[in-house]
Amino acid sequence: MIIVGIAGGTGSGKTTFAKALKNAIANDSVIISQDSYYAAHTELSFDERVKINYDHPDAFEDELLVAHLKQLRAGERIEVPVYDFTAYTRSAATVTVDPQLIVIVEGILVLANPKLREQLDLKVFVDTDPDVRVLRRLIRDVEERGRTLSSVHSQYLATVKPMHEAFVEPSKKYADLIVPEGGFNTVALETVAAVLKQYLQDGENRLVSDGEKG
Repeated sequence: MIIVGIAGGTGSGKTTFAKALKNAIANDSVIISQDSYYAAHTELSFDERVKINYDHPDAFEDELLVAHLKQLRAGERIEVPVYDFTAYTRSAATVTVDPQLIVIVEGILVLANPKLREQLDLKVFVDTDPDVRVLRRLIRDVEERGRTLSSVHSQYLATVKPMHEAFVEPSKKYADLIVPEGGFNTVALETVAAVLKQYLQDGENRLVSDGEKG
């Protein structure tokens, strides 16, 4: 198994890149979103949950994500949480994920946590102009997450922008590869896909070789 981490600011195109990468390497991969691991905070009221800084590293239950990645490496099935962005907490549902040869983990702070970085074999940072990222986030939050224009604007100025500057942007230094423009960078996509396909081919060759020796 090889685990690929794809980080980048909000609206950078990291999810698009992750999906395009998965499509390029076909059936031997799975995507896990760091957003699924937002802490549930069921002990708090809705009004209290709304006020949480969701762009700070402490907003995520990275310990669970790390544990799940270790389980996948060990060949174990995991149950990934499902986060309800309209309720600001996890739903009762989970998504079953079986071990795959390629596991893609994407999220804004995937490279910010040292313990999470230790689980990543390949680290990618998607780098996109701030104005493009803001527009993409605005459209997504209004159309997909039921937010208002005013709430998106307030959240961006209060937490998204300062947390990007404090945590997301500095994590870029840990990347093995920096990709401008995310999923629209076909050269970078083809390069990473080629590396992963070679890994899969090398694994098949090793299995064949071991079988012949046996």
